[in-house]
Amino acid sequence: MKKKVAFYTLGCKLNFSETSTIARSFVDEGFDRVDFAEAADMYVINTCSVTENADKRFKSIVKQAQKKNPDAFVAAVGCYAQLKPEELAAVDGVDLVLGATEKFKITDYINDLSKNDFGEVHSCEIEEADFYVGSYAIGDRTRAFLKVQDGCDYKCTYCTIPLARGISRSDTLENVLKNAAEISEKNIKEIVLTGVNIGDYGKGEFGNKKHQHTFLELVKALDTVDGIHRLRISSIEPNLLKNETIDFVSKSNSFVPHFHIPLQSGSDAILKLMRRRYLTNLYIDRVAKIREVMPHACIGVDVIVGFPGETEEHFLETYHFLNELDISYLHVFTYSERDNTVAADMENAVPKNVRAKRSKMLRGLSVKKRRAFYESQLGSTRTVLFESENKEGYITGFTENYVKVKSPWNPELVNTLHTIQLTEIDEDGLVRFDFVKTEVTV
Repeated sequence: MKKKVAFYTLGCKLNFSETSTIARSFVDEGFDRVDFAEAADMYVINTCSVTENADKRFKSIVKQAQKKNPDAFVAAVGCYAQLKPEELAAVDGVDLVLGATEKFKITDYINDLSKNDFGEVHSCEIEEADFYVGSYAIGDRTRAFLKVQDGCDYKCTYCTIPLARGISRSDTLENVLKNAAEISEKNIKEIVLTGVNIGDYGKGEFGNKKHQHTFLELVKALDTVDGIHRLRISSIEPNLLKNETIDFVSKSNSFVPHFHIPLQSGSDAILKLMRRRYLTNLYIDRVAKIREVMPHACIGVDVIVGFPGETEEHFLETYHFLNELDISYLHVFTYSERDNTVAADMENAVPKNVRAKRSKMLRGLSVKKRRAFYESQLGSTRTVLFESENKEGYITGFTENYVKVKSPWNPELVNTLHTIQLTEIDEDGLVRFDFVKTEVTV
């Protein structure tokens, strides 16, 4: 009988791409991969430590695994496993904890899957995380997350990612193109580029800090890969999103008009406390450039509320800045103190109830922004890629510029591209449409 292994991923698209790569290594070793909800011989939890909530969820996920099989071997990998390995190892039921350099060699650390009395830890000093492991995730049949870069050399005062993932380093251009070609052969229509700081692509590609290739060169090369209908840039720092890249995307064969650009604060004073590498004027310029060449583009924004020292005036500055900016939606993060960061020791902490109130205000603004963006797209002709899930009798999909649409469930539409005209916004906030012509691409 083959041993069964199941995976649970917390956190970002990058984690999902790495979980897929780790899972393929188990299949290569003769394991059967099963769903996390099923009984398995081994459970692997890929952890995140960006927010306090992700830390807390780990224990409940371990309990879920133990309910399915109390004798199962439980391993923890990922960012939290690098930052606090002993803490994870002490959680009841955890047998193995692997840090940043060890996680891709997990099959080397397992023997007969017998339970340990105490969690066994293998983690490096983060300075040793200086080599690159490429990966990609195929979460469903319609899109794949392709990792092109890892680590970060920035020193934002609130962030633990450099401590968890190490220095900025990149995949070779040759390997990225090889992975993209492999994905295209699986009849997947969309690739989402992912990494910690993807605009920094090219650094460390040959074990040094010289940029062997730039992000723009990466984008241009990927645009030539046969069989990929859509390429989407996930999240890119505003100071690294160059006008040349924006211009290229506007004329590209495959890259879609959708940008997700972290802002974090609309107050220059708070941006300086965060040690971000830009001020609000640069952010305004980036949005204006996108709107100039792609008026229909979707622009998403990350923002953090409740950073130490954020007064009511600072917050309102952020609120009004975002309200006036021509953007499409927000991802709102409530600041939480992380050990070993500069911000954790800063004075003038914002009370948690005030953080929650500010977060609620910005989430409300995001709903308004998304609605306005969707309304601006009504009557336009777009291309939709349909998803594979039946949601209460409906099939959903995203246009190239990230408008979410819905139609009565039809399994024949799954993973197909169609030209549509957006007609009205439904009561659930999704957009209805009419088919314009037959399918663009099977």
